[in-house]
Amino acid sequence: MRLLHVMSYQPTTPSSIGQETRRRVWGFARPYRSMIVGFLGTITASSLLGVVPPLLFREIIDGAIARGDRGRLTILGLLVVAAALAQAALGLVERWASATVGEGLIFDLRVELFDHVQRLPLSFFTRTQTGALVSRLNNDVIGAQRALTGTLGTVVANAITALTTVVTLFLLEWRVTLLALLLLPVFILPARRVGRTVADITREGMNLNASMNATMTERFNVSGAQLVKLFGRPDDERDGFAGRAGQVRDIGIRNALFSRTFVIALTLLGAIGTAIVYWVGGSLAISGTITIGTLASMGVLVALLYGPLAQLTNARVDVMSAFVSFERVFEVLDARNSVADAPNAVDPYPVDGQLSFKGVSFRYPAAAETSVASLETDAAPGEPGRTVLHDINLTVKPGQMLAIVGPSGSGKSTLAALITRLYDVTAGTITLDGYDLRSLRQDGLRAQVGVVTQDPHFFHDTIGSNLRYARPDATETELDEACRAARIIDMVRQLPDGYDTMVGERGYRLSGGEKQRLAIARLLIKDPAIVILDEATSHLDTENEAVVQEALAVALNNRTSIVIAHRLSTVVDADEIVVLDEGRIVERGRHPNLRDANGLYADLWETLVRGNAPAGTTS
Repeated sequence: MRLLHVMSYQPTTPSSIGQETRRRVWGFARPYRSMIVGFLGTITASSLLGVVPPLLFREIIDGAIARGDRGRLTILGLLVVAAALAQAALGLVERWASATVGEGLIFDLRVELFDHVQRLPLSFFTRTQTGALVSRLNNDVIGAQRALTGTLGTVVANAITALTTVVTLFLLEWRVTLLALLLLPVFILPARRVGRTVADITREGMNLNASMNATMTERFNVSGAQLVKLFGRPDDERDGFAGRAGQVRDIGIRNALFSRTFVIALTLLGAIGTAIVYWVGGSLAISGTITIGTLASMGVLVALLYGPLAQLTNARVDVMSAFVSFERVFEVLDARNSVADAPNAVDPYPVDGQLSFKGVSFRYPAAAETSVASLETDAAPGEPGRTVLHDINLTVKPGQMLAIVGPSGSGKSTLAALITRLYDVTAGTITLDGYDLRSLRQDGLRAQVGVVTQDPHFFHDTIGSNLRYARPDATETELDEACRAARIIDMVRQLPDGYDTMVGERGYRLSGGEKQRLAIARLLIKDPAIVILDEATSHLDTENEAVVQEALAVALNNRTSIVIAHRLSTVVDADEIVVLDEGRIVERGRHPNLRDANGLYADLWETLVRGNAPAGTTS
């Protein structure tokens, strides 16, 4: 069950914490209500115990010492020690409850964010900085947790301490107490302005941290590190990173100084108030209106009063700052999923594998439709708002091979992406065995479709784990069979650790041909009804291509297949070849007929034969 309902997001203004945000925060904390009640109860008991020692000191001075009663002095001293021990025990219980709630919230919030983000459409990730997104799952989640444990505990503890202290002071001497409270407005009034400023500084600091994290994420993956080295830009990268890190440093110093200045000002006010109380109380003690013990007790209590008042005033600043984290977390949780399962979606089972495109048109979604502005990048695939596929009508029967060819940017890969619902069509329908893809569960649909791209991705894990990503319960015998069919078994067996060999980030420890054949083995383990090959051999040399083609022949056997071709020689035996140009089907037929038609396909074929530029690249 989801912990948060994804609602329409409206950022809280810096000057206030919106009612909706507060409601969502408490809704998120609902599973921990009993623990939070115990946590607050412990804080309350500890705060009440805080006023006991000053009262005991009064009795020690005015009672035991004044009367020379050593027995009473011993008992009162032991009671002071007992109160301290009780507070220490309550402090341990409070810390345990705080840690349990806090770490539980971090866990729940991170899982909620991770689950929501991974289900967002591909268009979200094409526009999002990975480092900024990771920052939301780490720094912002921890900041949100602090709002419910550290800040909440501080507010409750100081409120109770202040209340009990004021009541006790009134009982001891009401005139001095009123004098002590005269400074209260001076504590409260500046808090509103300071809270707004600190919230703005905190938000800016989080954005700068996210930008710095994004830079590190991009530069420290294998592709980024390789690019930096190949272009000889380490000094420029250092200077660029230093600039971002410098901004983080400067905003941190600004935040620290601003917050500290505010706390120091409150502390000075408290010191002035305490001095006034001692002066007036001392005058009353000299005149015999109050006792020395009462004055000493009130001095301790006044110190207890101004400390919590300063903390409570600063709590507004802390709350504003902490709720910025919640605001940023909710911003991601509210990211709209434009490719979601219909409420009555079903699984496509059993699958024959007939695909039909009827009047299909598509445009890439605009930023407002799919992304979070604060996580945006400047680049995204396609041109948002421009239609890239126009009125596509196709039918692929079960077991047939459809080849899609055309110049770069003609829409080949986009067409394939629609089959797996990485995007949804803008107009028209795509059906599988007569079912509109939008009426099928995405997980069920994708279980029936296997994809091999020109640059297959592998996680930084073992060969066996990457293969079993297709089917976690696959046995080693099944891995052997798949690798044998993919013409990669000999390579795996020659490795010292076999299937336990680490492939490196994105599989960089493997050659291009090895990655392609492992990707085919992974597809065979999945055993899909439909296979999509998106430029699967475009980066291979002739020798590797021949081996991979043998493996692909096994993968395509008795399966419906969509082959996006870079080298037209790989699709001459296709049941139908479709030629795309600027998102439209301009030719279709079998290889011999298209060659004789002297159209775009014939031009692409002649280019291949002459050995000039490649006939097409990834769309």
